[in-house]
Amino acid sequence: MPAIAEAPLRLLLGETEHALYAELLRQQAPELELCASDRPDELAQYAARCPLWLGQPDLLAPLLRQGHRPRWLQSTWAGITPLLASDLPTDYPLTRAVGIFGQLMAEYVLCHLLAHERQLFARLADQVEQRWDQRLPHSLAGRRVLLVGTGDIGLSVAQLLAPFGLELLGIASRPRVLPPFEEVAGLEDLSRLAAEADYLISLLPDTPATRNIYDAALFAVLKPGALFINAGRGVAVVEADLVAALQQGQLAGAVIDVCREEPLPAGHPFWTAPQLLLTGHSSAPTEPRLLVQLFLDNLARWRSGGELRGLVDFARGY
Repeated sequence: MPAIAEAPLRLLLGETEHALYAELLRQQAPELELCASDRPDELAQYAARCPLWLGQPDLLAPLLRQGHRPRWLQSTWAGITPLLASDLPTDYPLTRAVGIFGQLMAEYVLCHLLAHERQLFARLADQVEQRWDQRLPHSLAGRRVLLVGTGDIGLSVAQLLAPFGLELLGIASRPRVLPPFEEVAGLEDLSRLAAEADYLISLLPDTPATRNIYDAALFAVLKPGALFINAGRGVAVVEADLVAALQQGQLAGAVIDVCREEPLPAGHPFWTAPQLLLTGHSSAPTEPRLLVQLFLDNLARWRSGGELRGLVDFARGY
């Protein structure tokens, strides 16, 4: 008897950049049958006949709400908050994007640390006013950096910063030994370590335990010369408290990549807060080529029954 051809594996691709993802997937996994769109109505039509889903959490969450279930969902985002809504199911494997953002995030952090030490924005302001600026810059060597979040992204940031002679400290869900960090403490020690930090850098996911942790009490313990960088999640910051702290000179400045509401609405206090730089959620964008490599690696694992990279623990939220 002739062999029965195996039915192609259908993949639902829900992405704003679905055409680019589809092109990359056709080149590297031509056996997949792709159903790609960024339109909710089309995605809803495809969902029932596609066992595998790949895409943006905000586009795929409505399909779960409609009763569809994937056999496995690979998010193209590191953050999967839309898929964690209380009215959505958790009885399916969900993987988030991991291992592809470290280099970009590390470059983003290093850029702003150097800009702060070299006083680039103050020098630009002086140039606009045609004022010769001979202030001497400082070095990163000996500065104390507190990275709040020491997962694969936080570790990549620390590894890039280590050669600059910084003292690297970390905050994680629990204390651990993790080179090149000199100390990694639990979240309960955030205030203690933040009080001595020259740079406070948040790389946290959105979980109930990490919401509103940067509040007036925490900003009050910072050094007046400290710089706060939030490239994690906007809900970690009490925004009014940050603005008040900047107005009162409790810290030297803030670089904010993520906000509670995006795009940031007109009239929001962040637009005019002193010494606050907005970077428009650009710190570590998804690189489609790397994401496709992650997906294909996970696809091989899924087919063989192996452990998926970035598998989400719904109870923890990441």
